[in-house]
Amino acid sequence: MTPDPTETDARADQLRLLEALLFAASAPVDDDNIAQRLPQGCDVVGLMAELAEHYRARGVNVVRVAGGWTLRTAPDLGPRLALEQTVTRKLSRAAIETLAIIAYHQPVTRAEIEEIRGVVISKGTLDTLMEAGWIMPKGRRETPGRPVAWATTEHFLSHFGLASRSDLPGIEELKAAGLIGPRPDLTLAETVHGTDAADTADSDETEDEEPDDTDDDVEAEAASLETASGDGEDPA
Repeated sequence: MTPDPTETDARADQLRLLEALLFAASAPVDDDNIAQRLPQGCDVVGLMAELAEHYRARGVNVVRVAGGWTLRTAPDLGPRLALEQTVTRKLSRAAIETLAIIAYHQPVTRAEIEEIRGVVISKGTLDTLMEAGWIMPKGRRETPGRPVAWATTEHFLSHFGLASRSDLPGIEELKAAGLIGPRPDLTLAETVHGTDAADTADSDETEDEEPDDTDDDVEAEAASLETASGDGEDPA
């Protein structure tokens, strides 16, 4: 029996309507909503089955989820749509010094880091190091406020090519290698502001007091990490 051209055209038009409906919908469309947009007595189940079959081998599939119908990317194409990009970032001087203090004095609290550096650090500095996978919380101190203590991770050792914390170079080793030396004279601008130029560039901290003898230790610790990481570059 030859199909009625009129019925064939009507069914094709209904399929086009359903296709447009699914494309425009922001959520799965149930059978009742579909039926409201079709002529009375239309075979909703049959139409959706036909539409799903039509899209079965295509890049977009018609699928039934959450009690309704929607368009979804073909499952086998998902991994091929993923886009990965490696972004290289350079750590700020504040982040490098903070990381060095944690590495050499761990477990250490934020207040202790600030006491050693002589400046206030922002929460963003610790967040950056934690996002890089280099530090992690290591319990809390049994003192008022129970502050979090920070320590380095296995990823930190791997990134800097260290087998263990004991492989971190000491101050004398750094001096012998010429990586640290006498503290340079402060310029007039640096003296007026009470901070060195590197810290001025870091907008996440403020000076609380004049540098003291601990600056040499911090400089040494930071130098060891900068050298090991290639000027503090973060491959992530």
